[in-house]
Amino acid sequence: MELVTGSFSKDDADAVRLVLDAVPHPIFLKDDQSRFVVLNRNMCDFMGHSYEELAGKTDYDFVPKEQADVFRQVDRLVLETGEVNENEEVMLGPDGEIRTLVTRKARASLPNGARFIVGCISDITKLKQHEASLQLLFEQNPVPMWVFDRASLRFLAVNQAAVEHYGYTREEFLSKSILEIRPADDVKAFLQVLGTGEGSYRTGRTWRHIKADGSLVDIVAYAKEIEYDGRPAFMVAVVDVTERKRAEDDLRRTREFLDTVIENIPVMLFAKEAREHRYVLINRAGEELLGIPREELIGKTDSDLFPPEEAESFVVRDQQALRSDSVQIAEEEQIHTQDKGIRDLVTRRLAVESHDGKSKYVLAVAEDVTERKRDAARIAHLATHDGLTNLPNRTALVERLEFTLERATSGRESFAVVRVNVDGFKEVNDACGPGVADALLRQIAARLRASAGKHFLARTGDEFTAIVADGPHPETAIALADRLLATIADVFDVDGRQLHVGLSIGIAFFPDDAVDVTSLLSNAHAALDRARADGHGVFRMFEADMDRKLRERRALEKDLRSALANGELFLHYQPQANVSGQIVGFEALLRWSHKERGMIPPAEFIPLAEESGLIVPIGEWVLREACREAASWPNTIHIAVNLSPVQFRQGDLPGMVHSILLQSALDPTRLELEITESVLFDDFSRASSILRRLKSIGVKIALDDFGTGYSSLSYLQSFPFDKIKIDKSFVWMLQQNPQSAAIIRAIVGLGRDLSMHIVAEGVETLDQLSFLTEEGCGALQGYLIGRPYPIELYAKEVGKCAPSSSVASLLISIRN
Repeated sequence: MELVTGSFSKDDADAVRLVLDAVPHPIFLKDDQSRFVVLNRNMCDFMGHSYEELAGKTDYDFVPKEQADVFRQVDRLVLETGEVNENEEVMLGPDGEIRTLVTRKARASLPNGARFIVGCISDITKLKQHEASLQLLFEQNPVPMWVFDRASLRFLAVNQAAVEHYGYTREEFLSKSILEIRPADDVKAFLQVLGTGEGSYRTGRTWRHIKADGSLVDIVAYAKEIEYDGRPAFMVAVVDVTERKRAEDDLRRTREFLDTVIENIPVMLFAKEAREHRYVLINRAGEELLGIPREELIGKTDSDLFPPEEAESFVVRDQQALRSDSVQIAEEEQIHTQDKGIRDLVTRRLAVESHDGKSKYVLAVAEDVTERKRDAARIAHLATHDGLTNLPNRTALVERLEFTLERATSGRESFAVVRVNVDGFKEVNDACGPGVADALLRQIAARLRASAGKHFLARTGDEFTAIVADGPHPETAIALADRLLATIADVFDVDGRQLHVGLSIGIAFFPDDAVDVTSLLSNAHAALDRARADGHGVFRMFEADMDRKLRERRALEKDLRSALANGELFLHYQPQANVSGQIVGFEALLRWSHKERGMIPPAEFIPLAEESGLIVPIGEWVLREACREAASWPNTIHIAVNLSPVQFRQGDLPGMVHSILLQSALDPTRLELEITESVLFDDFSRASSILRRLKSIGVKIALDDFGTGYSSLSYLQSFPFDKIKIDKSFVWMLQQNPQSAAIIRAIVGLGRDLSMHIVAEGVETLDQLSFLTEEGCGALQGYLIGRPYPIELYAKEVGKCAPSSSVASLLISIRN
């Protein structure tokens, strides 16, 4: 090939090419027209053509015109300025692979003035790929990483994980120094460690960093000295150990807490090693119980501390625990203590191994139950004895009766049941108050106990009951009755008051009058009723006529059990009005139309229902029916329902009321539940709790028959009733007894002061109405306001269409 310039012969070119072939990079020479003059073998290989195909050609012959124009401009710049040009570019190689190249061009001149371009090409494709991999490893690493300058401590680079984890933007990071993300009190320690070049992975130290939101995180930093853009720097990888450190702190605090718990737990906790049963641990409660300082106890055995028999029993129980995989409980274990004498313990022992499995221990918790056992004995006594008189109660009476009956049956013996009522006690209570009445009752019980002697005597509610098991009958029972009557005849002195009471006594015999416990008690009570009817201060023995009445009573009870299912029970409603005559509510009253006997008076079947327990299902039906009916009234006036004391003793009364209100959709504030003082007298604590639960539902609570009970004023002080109902006996006696007016006036004033509504029952005359109105009584109930009738007769008052007069008459005749 003949060269373009005559100053560079073919031989010269071949000679130069021969030398350049030894260079491991593509090298070329171009003349001033940008034509290839010399190319070494690597350049030919790089271009993918032979030397003959390349010599004398330009870039326009091999690359697109746009790229060739760029190359040509660079060539001219190099020739004109003489400056070395270095350029990085991406090209498509002959095999179709994308390559990253660095082309370095310089001007060369011959002595004759001819100028050439000398070019060298470096293929940095793999280097770039390596750099990209490193950059990818840094940028895409899920661990926060950064590079900071060793001299200025400023951030030079941060990856995306650091940006996301710390909350700073990349720009915010790069504007900070490494010190700005650390608390001020950590800076000095950090600078000291930085001078050593040791990271957390060597020191084992954790650091705190400040996130963008101001929160602190605990971290471990892994640092490596590197050169970054020609300057000394550190590359750092950060591991957030906040949760781990928190867990470690929690574990430490937990251990400290457990130590505190063990030390302060109010029962003795101790541990013994298994081989010699020596104490290795005891808490403060153990020291206090045993009266031995722990420094004197640790390392000792039970035989060093306690009597031999006691120590041996402890060792036996320890060995049982060591042989077992479960907790061993010693319910009754006694121990001699230094200061507290013999104590009763309940001890739980468990065998445990040390963490390395080389040692075994007995871990035990010993609870001092000495006082609890004493309390349990007292509670057991209270469960079978009356709290006021300390006599056996009804539970103990039934147990003794069953035992006596069984013994008498097997031995063909007889015995008597004697029931005693204290005549005049209620009057003492009403006149002098419950404090005096209780003191009197204790004196009465003491006299009766002394007179009963060896015979069993119990207090059963308002009465006393004796079992006369020894001696011939009826003589022995009669002799006891005479002694009881005589001992009560003398006056009682209570706090300087001279009080008189009497007795009425009823007696029934086994087996002549009854052969079971229930019948014996019932027959004795029937005899007691006869004694009270005959004028008090006497005793009566059970007679056949009493049995007939008892059978009639039982038959009525049997009919009552089926009355609800047979639809014989229904409700009448009696209106309640304010003093202006406006109807403000109704009281639901239960009625029974017997299929054979017709209407049964409530005074006859209600006590029967309460004694038999039937009042519970019947009372639930009454409440459900009354709520259902009231919910249908357009006028949202209240509905009052009576509750029996029996309903307070059985079942979940508040739960039942709440359920009925939900089912009927009646507003709870429209329901008024009426109770008598006997509810609170039976068990004040339980009744008060139930009443408070009822009030929390939203219903109103009224105290019925106020003024006739035992301790009305104390109950008003103990529970916030919504309403007080003045007993009708006071209203009826207004004209005959001036004291009734004074009592009513006092009750109305009391209600006003306590912000309680007052309702007067039994209002039947205009004179009564006038008096009550003048005294400020808020509401009235009685025949003057309206009699109890089916609700259909009060349709207008509740907002319903009133039935025709003929229908109304028919309703009255059907129910009456």
